[in-house]
Amino acid sequence: MNWLEISVHVPHEGIDMVSNIFDDLGAGGVVIEDPALINQYIEANIWDHYEFAPEVLNRPMPIVKAYLPEGPDLENKLALLQELLIALPLPTVPVFESHEVAEEDWATAWMKYYKPVEIGNKLAVKPSWEDYTPEQPRIVLEMDPGMAFGCGNHPTTTMCMEYLEGIVQGGETAADVGTGTGILAITAAKLGAAKVLAVDLDEVAVKVARENIERNKVADTVEVFHGNLLDKINSKVDIVIANIVANVIILLAPDVLRILKTGGYFITSGIIQFRAEEVREKLEQIGFRIIERKEDGEWVAYLCVLEG
Repeated sequence: MNWLEISVHVPHEGIDMVSNIFDDLGAGGVVIEDPALINQYIEANIWDHYEFAPEVLNRPMPIVKAYLPEGPDLENKLALLQELLIALPLPTVPVFESHEVAEEDWATAWMKYYKPVEIGNKLAVKPSWEDYTPEQPRIVLEMDPGMAFGCGNHPTTTMCMEYLEGIVQGGETAADVGTGTGILAITAAKLGAAKVLAVDLDEVAVKVARENIERNKVADTVEVFHGNLLDKINSKVDIVIANIVANVIILLAPDVLRILKTGGYFITSGIIQFRAEEVREKLEQIGFRIIERKEDGEWVAYLCVLEG
């Protein structure tokens, strides 16, 4: 079976919107090619510029890529994609291009965008197929994204990992909502959490997360299951992590009160700048105290505590 690679050129504030559209179309995952982020890692001597083509480094705006299988409904999906892009609240309509990818190429098409990256003071993430030895001792997560989202090279994920590095002391319980590849659940476990419940609505993500959890030898600590937000979580936890989108965080926040212990932490990320105040107001309205705000480009993350 062949696949169609679809590349949408979109400004930073539209990355999350386009990713959600692809998810609704059944893509199962996206590749985000952000020249600003790539250049940031090059300047920090984390990645080497020669690993990327000049047209990638010099591109004026990010690209969100996804892969759809060829079939009788592909034409309808492309027509719907165009309609949804036109409807986005952006200054200009994002444009997309596409080309056919053979089955054997599709499986590894995204690999060239995924490199080892060091995060915070303690953590590092490496692809399962690359060698990496940190100069200083670090907790290394070995990840394979498959067709799920979240591998440590996106600011929304990085900021959550930095928060976890600062608050996990050992022995905590945590819930990771919208776990994707399982990276944040694995991070919590490797930092010392005693039990982590990871949930995702996407069955592909659940499968990928379980594989990554086995790869990182934390299967005794992390339990992954298929479900919608916190619907299947009833036990009290010390930490709730939600690296999702603003709308879902606003919807989810009241239910976090049900499972989060007094004094517990709520980490929220995936919030685009222009929605940040709206999310902050909602969090404070229902009883959270925001103790830290992080910003990285167009993205915002909050660290909140539930006070008694």
